[in-house]
Amino acid sequence: MIELRTVNVIRYITPLREGGSLPALAEADDGFNYVVKFRGGGHGTKVLVSELIGGITAKLLGLKIPELVFINLDEAFGRSEGDEEIQDLLQASRGLNLGLHFLSGALTFDPVAWQPDPELASRIVWLDAFLTNVDRTIKNTNLLMWKKELWLIDHGSTLYFHHSWENWEKYALSPFPQIKDHVLLPYAGQLEKIDTEYRQLLSDAKIEEIVSLIPDDWLGWGGEEETPADIRTIYEKFLKTRRDHSELFIKEAQHARKTSL
Repeated sequence: MIELRTVNVIRYITPLREGGSLPALAEADDGFNYVVKFRGGGHGTKVLVSELIGGITAKLLGLKIPELVFINLDEAFGRSEGDEEIQDLLQASRGLNLGLHFLSGALTFDPVAWQPDPELASRIVWLDAFLTNVDRTIKNTNLLMWKKELWLIDHGSTLYFHHSWENWEKYALSPFPQIKDHVLLPYAGQLEKIDTEYRQLLSDAKIEEIVSLIPDDWLGWGGEEETPADIRTIYEKFLKTRRDHSELFIKEAQHARKTSL
């Protein structure tokens, strides 16, 4: 059974980069530091849903990802923050957010300095094509080297269909042409082998278990007529459809590899 711990933020340390979401490094009451993705950021809780589904799916498929936790911000937290923008973000993020364990000393992945083996590259390319992740490119790899191993971070740009929330069936059957820009595509020479393995691992029951982890209050975006249960059902159908038609994105990735070689 998949479970996530819940911790509480006790200290805001520093923002990690510029941008609308302003993720931050924060200390929690379990003594560890986390990269916190805030519900009050630019895309709201949809980014947290992407992070949760993407991260848990990666872990289920045997890839390395920092521990994910639900991270709670108390109502009083952030009132003393001097930066007005950060104070507004923290106030808008009261309640349940998402955190990733901070990998102290990790380095940004450099494909020139370290090349993954074909199997690992194929696993990551498959995952990102399945989740429609547009943000694992040479410009922004969202990969870290930590203790001589490759770790995946930042899945907030996956499942981009939910930003319009219309015609999800079309997106579910997309061959995902953006895979041509994937930083690991040149090394992904075992996609068919991985496809067979991953389709078996991602059973209906596992997909439903992953989606069931989404908190109800992350699914109230305003204006939608669906209940949280209805929205979870759409996520389940989307993921099952992509799994069942994985040959579409596998062929697209293989074609992109041949074209680039």
